[in-house]
Parts: sequence; structure tokens; C-alpha cells
Amino acid sequence: MNRISAVLLFAVLGACSGSSGMPGNNGVYMLLDTSGTYREELVKAEQIIRFTLSRLDATDSFAVARIDTGSFSEKDIVAKATFDDRPSTMNRQKRVFAEQVSKFVVSADSAPYTDITGGLLQAVEYLNEKSPGHKTVLIFSDLKEDLQAGYVRDIELELEGVSVIALNVTKLRSDNVDPRDYLGRLATWQDRVEKSGGNWRVINDLDTLEGLL
Repeated sequence: MNRISAVLLFAVLGACSGSSGMPGNNGVYMLLDTSGTYREELVKAEQIIRFTLSRLDATDSFAVARIDTGSFSEKDIVAKATFDDRPSTMNRQKRVFAEQVSKFVVSADSAPYTDITGGLLQAVEYLNEKSPGHKTVLIFSDLKEDLQAGYVRDIELELEGVSVIALNVTKLRSDNVDPRDYLGRLATWQDRVEKSGGNWRVINDLDTLEGLL
């Protein structure tokens, strides 16, 4: 858990002091891939969520949502909260949030499709509504988008001022046959995020990042 803690502290909450006249609070939206074998990775995602909860403070906002067949919908939000400035109320909010995530991890079904783009659109909508000083989207996924027939996701993303961090980007079985597939997915998402004005980062090697703190 220490390695996960170090990564999240550095990547998400390491620079919380806003510039003059700008709010210094955080808005974090985490997308969870539940397709295929990634369903088995949710326990690891829950650890990351619990640590993030421990670092967030009053007026910060946090939401966790599953990546589903059509993820541009509030129905896929597992838990969400904007934390109160009263410690007792904030602690209660965090406890309820953690309980909601735990129930989801135990009962979540494997999704037949993976609408990452829809999830990003929903994440940006949520963060823009909250208007925090720092906007972060965490994507816990292998980044393999698989859309149901008829879904249109050739949409420009509006990611100005948003940090998009891909976590735990595991390699698919096909990637071992041709590593270009894996590298291509990373490059495609990086290009798409950066062309939309966002900042892109991939965090897989927790050992090397721990020292950056």
C-alpha cells in the first residue's frame, strides 16, 4: 500500500497550492474498467480510492465511476462527494463513500464493452460543474476501448486544465504477441488528451516513482 500511496500523493495531490486568486481545492474523478479480467483488479483500485480519500480535504470533490457500455451517464457513478469543512461531517462523508465503493467492488458485474471516451466526457462534465482549482481524471484501465455497435465516440474532448493519469495499464495477452498494440494504445490516448488541452501521464512502475517524493 505504501507504493500506491506515494504515487497518488505525488501525482494527484502534490501541488495543491493555487495561484493568486484561484481556488486551491481538488477535483478528482476516477474511472474503473470492469471489462473482462480487469474486473479482478478492482481490489487494487479500492486501495487507491481509500488512500485518495485520506488525502482529500474540505471543499475537495471526488467521484468514482465504472466504465460501462455507455459511460456518458451519471448512472455509472459509484460514489461522489464534495467534502464539508466540518471535520465530523467530512469523516462521515468519507466513511459512506468508502462503504459504497466496497459494496461495488464485491458486487460489480463484468462489463461487455468499454466506453472510455464516454467516461472521460462524464468526468469533465462533473469536474467543470464543481470548478475546483485542480482537475484530475484517473483512469484505471488497460485503455482498450471497445464500443457497442451504434455508439459514436468520435468526439473532441475539452480537457484544458485537466490532468489525465492512466493507472495500472496492464498488457493484454495480444500485446505479448505484438507489443506495438500496447504502445499504440498509449500513444493514441496521449495524443488525444494533449490535443484536447489536457496533461497526460501513465503510472505503472510504482518503484521508480516512489523516490520522486
